[in-house]
Amino acid sequence: MRLKDKVAIVTGAASGFGEGIARRFGDEGAAVIVADIAEDAGEAVASSLKKGKFVKCDVTSSADVGEAVELAEKEFGGVDVLVNNAGTTHLRKPMLEVSEEEFDKVYAVNVKGIYLGAIHGVPALKKRGGGVILNIASTAAIRPREGLTWYNGTKGAAVTLTKSMAIELAPEKIRVCAINPVIGETALLTSFMGGPDTPEMREQFISGIPLGRMSRPADIANAALFLCSDEAAFITGVCLEVDGGRVI
Repeated sequence: MRLKDKVAIVTGAASGFGEGIARRFGDEGAAVIVADIAEDAGEAVASSLKKGKFVKCDVTSSADVGEAVELAEKEFGGVDVLVNNAGTTHLRKPMLEVSEEEFDKVYAVNVKGIYLGAIHGVPALKKRGGGVILNIASTAAIRPREGLTWYNGTKGAAVTLTKSMAIELAPEKIRVCAINPVIGETALLTSFMGGPDTPEMREQFISGIPLGRMSRPADIANAALFLCSDEAAFITGVCLEVDGGRVI
């Protein structure tokens, strides 16, 4: 049990990478707060865990993020791990065709979400004498594709924030790391593709991944487990590519 007696908050945990992380953490002994805007799916994930609680949480809302932290403290006694996984994107298209509304939303979720996670999460982690913040960034921060320019920028911000937070929070014994997944089999797949999920469209993306497939929730969950466990106690500021070789 690599996370025995740990308490984790995972945002965007009702599906995709977040669900995979929440389930893997639960299997390894953690109590998990499943934080998501999708109530039915989130409740289903939380109820399937041995120690899970759901909270409806919009990561762009300070009140919602604060409520998630408060629930973790009330139900399980504190917070040891915060996974900033919730994310969104604009549809893949030329950068000048992305509306201001779309731009604002993707930056609010992908960047402000990390800020609010820190505002509410860091004080809780300090109470426990330290802990881990894990940001789910993207290979888009390292090798950006055309058509996702503004999304790419949010993930570049996530990588830079991870490194800066790691330095600033190290004296508090709070480690901060990130994972950079390649395009994955999640609900955002068609948005990243910019069109229907067809075999031909998949091949266009898979052709750039040396190991020959997209990422899966289990891939990201396994990496998250390592980075958030005591096995990674001397690792901070690392942004780990889980990408089948995409950014080589």
